[in-house]
Order: sequence, then C-alpha cells, then structure tokens
Amino acid sequence: MRSPVACLLFCLGGMATAADLPEVVIDPGGVPPAALEAINGAVQAITRLAQDQDGGEVSRLRRRAHDATLSALETQGYFSPVVTLEVGEDIGGETWDIIIEPGERTHIRDVDIRFRGQITRPEFSERVDALKSSWALTPGMPFINGTWHDAKVDLLDQVSRKDFYFARYLHTQASIMADEAQADLALEVASGPRVRMGELQVLGLRRVPRKLVDRYVNYERGRPYDQDLLDEWQQALNSTTFFRGAFVTLSTEEETQRVLANDEVELPVRVQVTEGAARTFRSSLGVDSDHGVQVEGLYRQNVVFGQPIWIETGAGVDKNRQRAFFDVHLPPSVKGYRDSVGVLVNNSDIEGVRNTRAGLGWTRFRERPGTAENRVNYQMRTGMVLAYDKTRYKGAEEFKVPTLLGTWQWLRRDVNDIYDPREGNLIEAGLGAGVTLDRGEPFFRSGLRLQKWWPVGPHDVFTVRGEVGKVWSKTQRLPDDFGYRTGGARSIRGYRYLSIGAKRGEATIGAEALAVLGVEYTHYFTPQIGMNVFVDAGDAADSFSDMDWHFGYGAGVTVRTPAGPFSVDLAYGQRDRRLRLHFSLGIAF
Repeated sequence: MRSPVACLLFCLGGMATAADLPEVVIDPGGVPPAALEAINGAVQAITRLAQDQDGGEVSRLRRRAHDATLSALETQGYFSPVVTLEVGEDIGGETWDIIIEPGERTHIRDVDIRFRGQITRPEFSERVDALKSSWALTPGMPFINGTWHDAKVDLLDQVSRKDFYFARYLHTQASIMADEAQADLALEVASGPRVRMGELQVLGLRRVPRKLVDRYVNYERGRPYDQDLLDEWQQALNSTTFFRGAFVTLSTEEETQRVLANDEVELPVRVQVTEGAARTFRSSLGVDSDHGVQVEGLYRQNVVFGQPIWIETGAGVDKNRQRAFFDVHLPPSVKGYRDSVGVLVNNSDIEGVRNTRAGLGWTRFRERPGTAENRVNYQMRTGMVLAYDKTRYKGAEEFKVPTLLGTWQWLRRDVNDIYDPREGNLIEAGLGAGVTLDRGEPFFRSGLRLQKWWPVGPHDVFTVRGEVGKVWSKTQRLPDDFGYRTGGARSIRGYRYLSIGAKRGEATIGAEALAVLGVEYTHYFTPQIGMNVFVDAGDAADSFSDMDWHFGYGAGVTVRTPAGPFSVDLAYGQRDRRLRLHFSLGIAF
C-alpha cells in the first residue's frame, strides 16, 4: 500500500512546483526515514531538469530518476532492491509513481583492521588495541555509506593526531555480498615514522615581541608530535587580541626534515601570525528609556614600550552617568587567566543619589567557552578595588568614604544562541566583601540570578527569570553600587530606572535585600518580528520581610537583529499607576 506520509513529505519538498514538472509519488516500501530522505533528494534533483524538455529528454530523465533511486538505496545499505517507475497522467500533467521493494538491508559481518609502520612497535600496543575497540562500525550494524566514510575519517584522525603525522590508508574495502545481505570491511593503516617536534619557527612578527609566542608555545625540542597541543597553542595565541590570525603547524618541507637515529623524524613547529592593528578608536551613540542618549569613545593600543600588553582608555556620557577610565591589560596566562589593572572616575545622579567615585582596581577574568560537543560556557571574574566615594542623598546627609572592595562572580551559560536564546538556561552567582578604611566597618554582599528559556512551536519563546540578593553591613556609608536598587527596562518594567529601593530623605538608595521575578512570552508572526507579553514583580527593601512587591505588566514588539533582539515595551506599573515606555537602540561607528 502506498504510504500517505511519504507522499506528503515529497509534496512538501517542492517536487511539483510548476505545471511542467512531473508530480512524483513514492511508495517507500518500509525503508527508514533517512533512506527516504536520500531518495527524495536524489529524485528531486532529476525532476527539476524535466521542465521545458522534449519527449526524448524526459524519457532519459525517467531512467535517471530510476537509477538515482537505486543509488540512494545503496548508500543506505539496500543492494538488491526492486524499483519500478510508472508513468501516468492526471489533470496537472505527467505523474511518476516510484514503487520500492527494498529487499533485505545489508549488515556488517566482519571487520578487519590492520596497521603497518612504527605504530606496530610494542610501546604502542595498548594504543592499537584502543583504536580497534573504538572503531564505530561493529558486526551486526547496518552498512550505511555515510557512516562507513565517517568511521574511516575518524580512525585515521585518531592515528595521525599524535605521534604519526604522516599516517595514511594503504587499503580500505567494503566487500558487499548482496545475495546474503552482508558486508565485510577491511582497512590497513600505514602510520609512517613517529614524528617529533623540532625547532620553533615564528613568522609574521613586526611589533609584538617574540617572547609572547614563547610564552604559549612552550615545549622541549624532541617532544612527540601532538596535534591537540598545536591546536591549544593556536587557540591561546588567537585569544591574546595581539593577532588577527595565528596558525601553528608542523613544517613539512623536505629540507627542514631531520631523520633521527631510530628512524623517527623531527619536523619544525611553524607559527605564522598576522598582527592586529597597532591602534584603534571606536565610538558609539545610543538611546534608551533608562539612560537617554548615550555617547562613548574608546581608544586602544596594542604593544606598549615594546612589551606584550595593551591599554584601553575611554569616556562615556549619558543623562545619569559620566565616566572616564584607563586600563592596562596583561596577556592571558598559560592557564587562561586575563589580568588587568586600571583607574576609574565616575559620576552619577540617579533617583536623588549623587555619587562621585575615584578608584584603582585589579580584575582577573577566566572563560571556558563552549564547544561543538558541549555548548556550556563558564566565566569567572575576581576583582579588588581601592575606592573613594563622595555621596550626597537628596534631602539627607552627604558623606565621604574610602573603601577596599573584593568581588567574585561566576556565570554558567547553556543556551542555543548567546545573543538571542530560545532554549537553555543561565546561572550567575556573585559575592562581595569590603571594609571602610577610615573606620574599619565591614560589609558583605551575595547575589544569585537565574533565567530559563523554553522554545514553543517553531519560533515562540517562553522565559522565566529571577534574581535575589542580600547585603550585611556594619556601616550606613555603603558604596553606591553595593546595595540593591531595581526598576527599569531590564528588571521591573513600568517603573523608573533604579527607582525601587530603600528611602533616605528624598532619595532612593541601595537596600539590603532584593527579589525580582519576571515571566515573558514572545510570539513571532515572522522569523524576525514578534509580540511579547510579560509580568514583572519584585522589591528592594531593608529585609525580605519588609518587602511590598511592585508589579509591572504589559506588552511589546520584538525585532530580531544580528546584534540580538530589539524590544519596545509598554508597561503598567501597578504601584505608580502609570504607563511607561521601555526601549533601547545603539549604533557603533
């Protein structure tokens, strides 16, 4: 019986998109979905050629469609199928009915893997056994052309990534017994000589000192070749920002090879780099509902006084803040730590709190990026700041306080897309401790932020986010950014930016407890344009028991852009009993 599911899949694949194209219906005869997909793709390529052809050419295309179906079946392990192509006609024109009797699928009967070369030495016997045991295709599995190809590539890669750079196949063969539906696989790998790493050759340096390369590409001459090490060194060099590109390879030029006494071969390690720009200047202009118009300029210089460091200095202005900074960045350590020191001057005036800060700080940052196999990304940031704050509360006292602050932040991100997640989660934890240097008064802080995304249908997204924080303090002179305030586009919509917190005089100051919860659903009318509805709730108060939650709810428009989603939200703040518009837009140039 003809499969209606197969027919539907084929029509949706676009086979009969024009009146001159034949309508194709496939009776798959029980082949699995992967095989049917291969058949669909093969036949679709043929039918596209049928438009505007004469009768003789269409007849040849029918034969080609028949042969393409047989070939597609062979790639999926069906070597004795019966394929019938019946030509008919209906109101739309010519029809092709392809009827498949796949026969028995071929399975693997035997696998014979052999090695030649120095890998057969006794010292590599355990490795050879491991290579054989890790072979992906075992007796009893279906023989599929794609998996056979992938398994061969994987085996040779495992051999050639360590010690045996010149490894190659002498022989690979799949013997198919179609009448028995069985396949025997045979492979022979020639490892060639063991390769050791020779002298280090560095090409492309102009301003960056050689010692930066030596810092990461660090080995004793004669060490056995290891491609994983070369990849690690290459990644480390590319992470420094001193280079636009860095490539670490073995030099295989015949004149650079050296044959050792035990018939092993020594090859130089070649580092080819392209240095980044010596100096760059960037500026940006933005506007959002929280800060108004924002202007920022940033200057950066690579290599200072011949040393492998880079400096960054800049300034930014908006209606709430004005700041200027100067940072010195050291190159990443071998373990991936990125250290920087800098000075900052910042002035802000938000919700009746006017603060001026001068600070000297140190920061250490480390990131473990996700991979193709494991997308989870980890970041850790540790910092120390020696600061002097001058703070004035509107309608209350003014104070000055010197402090020493220590902070630690840890983030785990597991999402399908960093800039526009539809599925996954984010966890961020933070700790802080400080002391006033004039009176020795300690203060502490902890915080936790969570967010979860669920995909709904092909495009929609449901999001839940939450944040909680607590401050313990022996002083009334907390630095402005150590307590908790909330409200605005990225926290509780429907309220002014940082307008929710503890009250002192006419000012809203940082509170000792914070709790925020947000729920949002976004429906996309097209892949780029959608509408979201949301409810935000939370408070910042002297304690969790004193909280009187602020609620904000509303709707907005979301547009996906290359830089991430851009949203315009209209929210009603229940406590203030008024509507507020939240949005953001920025341009870098």
